[in-house]
Amino acid sequence: MKAFCYLGNGKLGWADKPEPKITDARDAIVRVTMSSICTSDLHIKGGFVPRAKLGVTLGHELVGVVEQTGRSISGLRAGDRVAVNVETFCGECFFCRRGWVNNCESDEGGWAIGCRIDGAQAKYIRVPFADTGLTLIPDGVTDKQALLTGDVLATGYWAATLAEISEGDTVLVIGGGPVGICCGECARLKGPARVIVCEADAGRRRFIAEHFPALTAVPPSGAVEYVRNVSAHGGADAVIEAAGSAQSFEMAYTAARPNAVVVIAAMYESGMTLPLPDMYGKNLVFKTGGVDGHYCKEELSLIAEGKLDVSPLITHVFGFKDLEAAYELFSERRDGVMKVGITM
Repeated sequence: MKAFCYLGNGKLGWADKPEPKITDARDAIVRVTMSSICTSDLHIKGGFVPRAKLGVTLGHELVGVVEQTGRSISGLRAGDRVAVNVETFCGECFFCRRGWVNNCESDEGGWAIGCRIDGAQAKYIRVPFADTGLTLIPDGVTDKQALLTGDVLATGYWAATLAEISEGDTVLVIGGGPVGICCGECARLKGPARVIVCEADAGRRRFIAEHFPALTAVPPSGAVEYVRNVSAHGGADAVIEAAGSAQSFEMAYTAARPNAVVVIAAMYESGMTLPLPDMYGKNLVFKTGGVDGHYCKEELSLIAEGKLDVSPLITHVFGFKDLEAAYELFSERRDGVMKVGITM
């Protein structure tokens, strides 16, 4: 079968690979029906993910249909429509038992799909620990609605959970791309007084206003002052940093009120430094790390109930054979692209 792969030295391309087989009793083979491209795929291309395996089939955002299951899988059967979690996790180790599935101790745990084991940009994929990593898509939920469940939306749900948002709070999300919008939409479910999204790109601010009107999009210029003016205690009660730059990192701790929670949901390409002497007495709580994406069932239930819908983020759809063009569009952020859907 054709697969789109990481070839090293900043190169991606096609390769011929055999169709995957069941190798463990907890495996499943899934026929991909729709996938997407993540900024993390671009990080792999750029060499910023050292653990990425040379030659790996890319892609970790997908939905599909179960084709075959290992003998230990009882809750899934051939023909089931499923969303695939970005993380594979055993569910049994020290970290998994505490919900920290990103740190699963298994060799095939954590972010493995499309990084250390073959991913979604092929006709079929083998999913380890299918009993924990596959979630049935409810009737009435389309592939497009479910597509982002296992990664981008999971990141938003995880970040909003970590942020300890209470009713009436002011929440600041830094970054109005797909991750930031998902963070904002999931934060909104917690009942805050307002969710402010800081985004530099005017086109993205217009996109948010049109498709996600419950979020208030503002430019970086004057954003900290705006947050302080509309907040009850001189700053945001919770901040989610989803942009990943030195400027956004600084805004995160500057715009937060004393004793606020700051969640770092972004992936950085270089180290950041906290000016601890300047922050002494502000008593901020920082929470960082990769998404612990084990809320897919809850997300899909909210989608089925009409309470959560980030499908407008899929602004462009390509056929599988046009994957190279999709990568080019996405990496260059042309034509107002937010996310692309890849149909098989």
